[in-house]
Parts: sequence; structure tokens; C-alpha cells
Amino acid sequence: MQVVGDWRDLPDALKGAAVAVGAFDGVHRGHQAVIASAREAAERLGAPLGVVSFDPHPRRWFQKDAAPFRLMTADQMVEALAPLGVDILYLLPFDAEMAGMTDAAFAERVLADGLGVRHAAVGFDFTFGKGRSGSPEALRAYGERLGFTVSVVDRLDDADGLKLSSSAVREALKAGDMTRAAAILGRPFAIRGTVIHGDKRGRTIGVPTANIEMGDYMRPAYGVYATRSRLPDGRVIDGVASLGVRPMYALDTPLLEVWLFDFDEDLYGQTLDTQLIGWLRGEERFDGLDALKTQIAADAVAARAVLKRS
Repeated sequence: MQVVGDWRDLPDALKGAAVAVGAFDGVHRGHQAVIASAREAAERLGAPLGVVSFDPHPRRWFQKDAAPFRLMTADQMVEALAPLGVDILYLLPFDAEMAGMTDAAFAERVLADGLGVRHAAVGFDFTFGKGRSGSPEALRAYGERLGFTVSVVDRLDDADGLKLSSSAVREALKAGDMTRAAAILGRPFAIRGTVIHGDKRGRTIGVPTANIEMGDYMRPAYGVYATRSRLPDGRVIDGVASLGVRPMYALDTPLLEVWLFDFDEDLYGQTLDTQLIGWLRGEERFDGLDALKTQIAADAVAARAVLKRS
């Protein structure tokens, strides 16, 4: 899969795709349905399959002081799209120029002239252009004039009638319902980050942890999780993690602290992908280190049980 970082001055070889258009934060099952619609058009037209997304997320551009909300990094998006058969990811810069475009200008300048799309697939609630003025119906009208077709994917719900959406994923994560979040995403929610030096308190009680800053990831329910972490060399290690501000030590910013079971290697500076498999309990304040050690031992037993079942 090729990743293209702009829509201007592209060679002909990178034009003419059938594309799915949207933010695609999470690449969840609803997003996958939109991409499947674009894939059908690509096969019919004999065109490459493309995805059009944005970096930064438009919400971050317009709400610079908003609380962290992302479900994945750009790198994770690339990895999630690859198994779906995507040939080209157009990860377009969401800057002042993009933010100021009308819906008509986006359709003409970006989709038609810049990318030369032959088909655009969007979700039923897709909006675009300055002030979110554009709708799927408007895009279809622009496409008729500019020479590309448009498909609109209806709302996709699960068996319980819950909308398969990024907001539904966030609600599940906030509630600590990792099973529900994974069902919507089609895979466990995972945090990718670089292991940093911490205060090393864990080592003093025999629980060395890999500490990872949360960055712009949305904050799932604070507490303790059963986890699986993928190392840079591909190994996957079970573990248990604390996510939050540690009431006993009152961290300034939330941290993910992962204890990898049966593992004792230096990971500083390496990037880990840590899946949150199951929420075990909320954060607690303990009356001394002995009580904390006892609870950590119990958490490890609980985590191993959850991971064995998953």
C-alpha cells in the first residue's frame, strides 16, 4: 500500500482510484463497510482501491484544546487498512487551506482535479467542506457534474441495534467494556507508544513495568487491564497494566504502565503495541506498599485468567 501525503501535483499513476472518504479513526466495522463499497466500485471499474483521510484529524484542527480523543495513530491506520486490500492511502494534510474549502471546492479541487477519483464511497452521515455544509447527496450531485460516481453506505448496527461508530467505541472504552469496543472495532483496542523512563517504583516491589505516555489517545476507564503487548520484533507478551494517574502517587498526566509476564529485557526507547483485552478493576489508593503488592499479585492472577479465555 502506498501512502500519499498530499492531493496536489500527483502523477497520473496515483490518480484514478475508487476511494472511501472519511476520517476513519479506528477503522471499525462501520468504516470497513464503506471501504468495501469502494472496493466493489474499484473491481467494477478496474481501478485501484483508495482511502482518503486526513492528518491531523479535523476535530483536532478545529478544537485544538479538546481532550484527547483518537482511537489510533496514523501508523496504526496504515496497518489496519492493509488487510482490507487498500492500494493507496491518501492521508491529506488538514490545514488552513483544507479547513477553508467549501464542499464544492473540496469535491472539485481535491477529489476530481487533485486525485482524479473515479468513484467515492461515503457513510450515510458523511459531511465535508467548510461548516460541514456538504452531505452525501451533495457529493453525488458534484460527482455527476465532475465525472465520478458516488455510493452511500447506510447506517450499520450490531445485533443489539447499537451504531457501529467511533463514538460508540469511545463510549465502550470509557465504560471499561473492552469486549464491546473490540466487537465494534473488529479487534482489541490497542495503544502504541514508546517506552519511557519512569520512577522505577515497580522494580522495588518486584514488578518492573514498561511506561508509555498516552499522547492523543482517548482515555479509557482508568484502572487495571489484562493486556497483550507486541514488541518490535513481533513477539506478543501477556501482561497486566495500570492505566491512569495512580492515586497513591498522583501523576500529573495519565500513564500506561505494563507489567509483561515472565519477561525481563530492556525496552527503553522501543515502541510497543498494547492491546487492552479486559478491564479488571478501577484505580484504588492503598494503605502502604504491602497492600499494593498483594493487590498486584491478585491482578496478575485475574489477568492471566482473562487472557486464557480470550
